[in-house]
Amino acid sequence: MRLPSWFAERIEPVAPDEELRVSSLELFFDLVFVFTVTQLTTLVVADFSWGSLQALAVFGALWWMYSGYVWLTNAVPPTRPARKILLIGGMAGFLLVALAIPAAFDGGGVLLAVGYLIVVLIHAALYLQATAAFIRVLPFNLVGTALLFAAGLTVEPWRALLWVAAVVLLWTSPYFIGQKGFALHPGHIVERHAALVIIVLGESLLAIGIGINGHVDPWVIPAAVLSIALVAGLWWAYFVGDEEAARHALLRVDVVRRTQLILGGFYYGHVPLLMGMVAVAAGIKKAVSHPYEGMPAGPAIALAVGVTLFLLGDAWFRRALGLPPAPNRAVAALLALAAIPIGLWSAIAELGVLVALLAAALAMEQRPTLRT
Repeated sequence: MRLPSWFAERIEPVAPDEELRVSSLELFFDLVFVFTVTQLTTLVVADFSWGSLQALAVFGALWWMYSGYVWLTNAVPPTRPARKILLIGGMAGFLLVALAIPAAFDGGGVLLAVGYLIVVLIHAALYLQATAAFIRVLPFNLVGTALLFAAGLTVEPWRALLWVAAVVLLWTSPYFIGQKGFALHPGHIVERHAALVIIVLGESLLAIGIGINGHVDPWVIPAAVLSIALVAGLWWAYFVGDEEAARHALLRVDVVRRTQLILGGFYYGHVPLLMGMVAVAAGIKKAVSHPYEGMPAGPAIALAVGVTLFLLGDAWFRRALGLPPAPNRAVAALLALAAIPIGLWSAIAELGVLVALLAAALAMEQRPTLRT
């Protein structure tokens, strides 16, 4: 069957090691995806126990397809009108998913699955322009979507089990699909994930304003400053030195091995990083609202566990790419959990302890200068 001329656009070959920059449309796409992260924070804040598990399941399915779109624009740059329009259609699908997230486990699951199906079909339509290897991926995406539809049409405990089945299917699919046929440009992958992390860190800063909710007085300022310092410390841990080192690490290996490293470091390794930022944002929102009071157990746990997850994800990312280890961060990740009982006594005290731990871990590092 012949494809319509507007769709069957010729893909100009781009060498895997050739420089490919992130486009403004991709950054626009990321803003829509981060709205789903905002909605996940809403789930966590509403119920720090069951809501956190729900957020993890939804994030698992969404992260698979977001990463799929990163790989898509790496192989099919959105340089032509038809590709731009289809990519905007994928954004609409993610927006539909985001709007359905608060009710995903309470009557809104079918709407979420409809948005997910749009995301999957547009992704397939574009990726098939670049490589026939994507045929190996499509069945997993379609079956995962079918499981989400089934979850939206049933009740607990089957709903939760179907969500778990969908996430497990999607996350394990790379082991059955293999990595041949997916040549990726390292600079684009590093830049795209860095942009996403920046946007999600910005969500944590927005949580400060939402938590204060217009009630600004001198007593709130220290909590706001400590919250900014905590987010800045997470930024430092991710960006200072490691971004450029990651790009060089990917350039040093062959195409298949590069794809494996990207899966390990940027797909799997970024899961705890991003979920950690969601938890930190949820904790900050509660901490700054009543900084000199003890927090409920949920927010106190979310704030400390968020820092722990971020640092462990950073360690995973570094190990997957063969970057120098940072043992101080691993120690700080474990010590951060000790701040939970402090948060039960005083929110601002927990913020202060976490900032001090992160600052000490980063200050003790002796980073070698990267030579190019």
